[in-house]
Amino acid sequence: MPSTAGAAAEPGTRTAPAPGGGSATRGSTTPGSTTPGPSTRGAGTRGTVARGAGLAVAVGVLFLLALASVWFGSKGIPLLQTWDVLWHNDGSDEAVVIHEYRIPRTILAMLVGASLGLAGALMQALTRNPLADPGLLGITMGASTGVALALTYLGITTVLGYVWLAFAGAAVASVVVYALGSTGARGATPERLVVAGAAVTAVLFAVNSGLMLTAPDAFEEFRRWQVGSLSGRHYDVLLPVLPFMAVGVVAAMLLMRPLNALAMGDDLGRALGAHPDRIRIAGAVAITLLCGAATAAVGPIGFVGLAVPHVARFVAGPDQRWVLPYSLVLAPALLVGADLVGRVIAPPAEIQVGIVTAVLGVPVFLALCRKRKLSSL
Repeated sequence: MPSTAGAAAEPGTRTAPAPGGGSATRGSTTPGSTTPGPSTRGAGTRGTVARGAGLAVAVGVLFLLALASVWFGSKGIPLLQTWDVLWHNDGSDEAVVIHEYRIPRTILAMLVGASLGLAGALMQALTRNPLADPGLLGITMGASTGVALALTYLGITTVLGYVWLAFAGAAVASVVVYALGSTGARGATPERLVVAGAAVTAVLFAVNSGLMLTAPDAFEEFRRWQVGSLSGRHYDVLLPVLPFMAVGVVAAMLLMRPLNALAMGDDLGRALGAHPDRIRIAGAVAITLLCGAATAAVGPIGFVGLAVPHVARFVAGPDQRWVLPYSLVLAPALLVGADLVGRVIAPPAEIQVGIVTAVLGVPVFLALCRKRKLSSL
């Protein structure tokens, strides 16, 4: 919730009289007063403006990184020529590189980053676990199992072929985790979901290892997918997963206010009109759509869903009405930047984006943890 004044007092709190027996004035800060004074309302307005300005800056940085991703690459293209063929596809080799490779890759990086960032923010808010990431509920490992089955038993070796099985595996894994975590009288508590997710992840990891050992010919293709890569992804990969990502983003944004109520605890959340079970089910569906589609398209990419929500809370506070929009912008900026670094650091070879996010992101996350405590949920 926002840290500025203006939030309702706890149920049952009475307004205290002003010192001297008189009634509290409008601008007083008497303990228990539910009416914010002019100074606190002004501070709240300034905080909102500052958060909005920060979000606008983040959007600008993302736009610049997207332009740089279209410009830079293993094949050097002058800036003016890049700008010209960006708007006028003349069929030249440079135009083919930009329109057929770099633009789809950049768009996919932005969509995958946004999906992973939102999925991580949702998962940390739902489980109230600051170290939760999209792999916690077995979604990433479920997608990997779908790909492993496609490669081993169906002989599918193209991304477009196994993207649907990867998504189906992620969806089935999330349903199994929720079914296991909701058993018992207490229902689907955060602790039960975490334990169920860890158990399902361990089982699916063993299944994947067994499948790869029995089908060595499929191991190489699975290894390339598992490292997390945007290389070679075109519109034929982007278009099938786009509807799922879009629905997941909309669902996540609709959960901003309910997540704030849920952060106060199930009992107080119910008192405020929230429905914890419905919120968790809707959140699990949104996470499945976002993380499942992203993982199916480019493979498992770590760190993004774990660290970006922490950065968002560091900048904007714990209010989910700001954490989710910030995660929606900061995560694609991170992934586009990581992909750009991987393309230009050792030309003409490329370093896969999943490796770059780990190399760049883990030290930053460790530094953030050392500098201050993990942001409260």
